[in-house]
Amino acid sequence: MNKVILMGRLTADPELKTTQSGVAVSSFSIAVDRDYAPEGGERQADFINIVTWRKTAEFVSRYFQKGKPIIVFGEIQIRKYEDKTGQTRYATDVVADEVKFVLSDGTQRHGDNATGNEAPGGNSHNAGTGPAMNDSKDYTDDDLPF
Repeated sequence: MNKVILMGRLTADPELKTTQSGVAVSSFSIAVDRDYAPEGGERQADFINIVTWRKTAEFVSRYFQKGKPIIVFGEIQIRKYEDKTGQTRYATDVVADEVKFVLSDGTQRHGDNATGNEAPGGNSHNAGTGPAMNDSKDYTDDDLPF
């Protein structure tokens, strides 16, 4: 089973793109605090790349900005690519199929928005997923999962 649940803050505004056939895809990263801090040090964070598709991509781009907290539900995908020097590289992304707002006390907002309504007062949005993408890549219909 491959299921990930993360809560963090966006490190930058989400980037919304579309494939050649008009399918929306958004990529962003979140900073997720670790549960511990080294003795005498500050708490550290992991920076995790997230990809969303279709209505979820549009929802994230419309209602989330840099610094905003978010809860992400999805799966880990590892992709292989060649860098400019021809070396094989691997990247790990979370492909999110659902996102939720976080209240100021750190809890998620409950409501009837899990069906995909795009109201700013709602709490979540979900849609189909697709493969994680390298941010410098142009998205094509071949990138879709079906």
